[in-house]
Amino acid sequence: MPRGKGYRRSQAAKRRVAERRTVDVEPQQGTGYRHAVRKWPISSLTGRSHKLVVPVESPDKKFVLVVGDSHLRAIADGFVKMPEGGLSFGVMSTPGAAAVDLRTEVLNAVVPRTPDAVCLLAPSNNLTASRTVGEAGADFARLLASVCSRWQTVFVLDFPPRLNIEVGQQELLRQEFHRVAARMGVKYCYVAEHFPLNRLELWSRDGVHLSDSEGMEVLVQLLWIFAYQQLETPAPTPVVPPRASPPRFSPKVVVKGEVSVPRPPPNPFEWTLVGRGRKKPKVEQQKKPPASKRRLAEKQVEACVAGVCPKPARARAVKVAVKEEVGGGVFEAISGQCCESGCEGGGFRYATHTKIRQRSELS
Repeated sequence: MPRGKGYRRSQAAKRRVAERRTVDVEPQQGTGYRHAVRKWPISSLTGRSHKLVVPVESPDKKFVLVVGDSHLRAIADGFVKMPEGGLSFGVMSTPGAAAVDLRTEVLNAVVPRTPDAVCLLAPSNNLTASRTVGEAGADFARLLASVCSRWQTVFVLDFPPRLNIEVGQQELLRQEFHRVAARMGVKYCYVAEHFPLNRLELWSRDGVHLSDSEGMEVLVQLLWIFAYQQLETPAPTPVVPPRASPPRFSPKVVVKGEVSVPRPPPNPFEWTLVGRGRKKPKVEQQKKPPASKRRLAEKQVEACVAGVCPKPARARAVKVAVKEEVGGGVFEAISGQCCESGCEGGGFRYATHTKIRQRSELS
């Protein structure tokens, strides 16, 4: 049955760890030099050597307090100097202390100055003091919570690798510490990649502590860089969720001033002359009657106008309603009652200009 993707990823991770591993179960010794250990006061709380060093206050420098185990002994005793700059470093070192011992010292420490930032060196002594990685992670979580309860700005510096313990075990503890710090929102700074295991001059002969001339120089440089980044890097700007846009409404158009009168319905008795390229205005006219009725109406109206009405008893004037020139003559629409019999003189007539002049002379 073919293996799944998860199995292949697991095998690839094991191969990567095996490639990076240069130390097996057999311990190795470093070739670097480390100063002779000086005698420190014994703490009544933990029964271990303990030392707190606070530098003189400088108004133009920010104060960083470093809390850790015996890796800080060379700094506390002055054998290794911190880099110069805008930062001043204090040290609280407890050699041989695991996470539980460091927590006790932190809760009871009397620090004369409030540090601008606190660097907690991850306790590498839990590699031997804790029975399981989970137990070490729980102790480290309580330690980190205690440090954060006393000071506001806190970050964690990874512990330097050891030559006398298998690399895989150190990597598991390192990952556990990182998970705890990430869960609590504290930055965890890795340093293991800066200490290649094939450079034995970085460690002293015990294979645990770093050498003063080579290994500690690398550690203090990393410590200064991470502290500077922690203090000088501005806090990330909180992401503001986009504001919900209000519902959109269709605009209502309000017209002020003159209100256009709607066009009346078309009149069936109106007609429109349309020329090429434009539309001529409408002309009100009656519907043109058939040719036979038009000729009859013209004869009757002409007789009335000339005074020769068939029934001239009560002849009345004929009113011309519409007159329009069409072609070479005049088209007239007339209306009115011309005689007592009630004959309607309304109708249409068409005459040339010659006939109109003759009619005007007769009248």
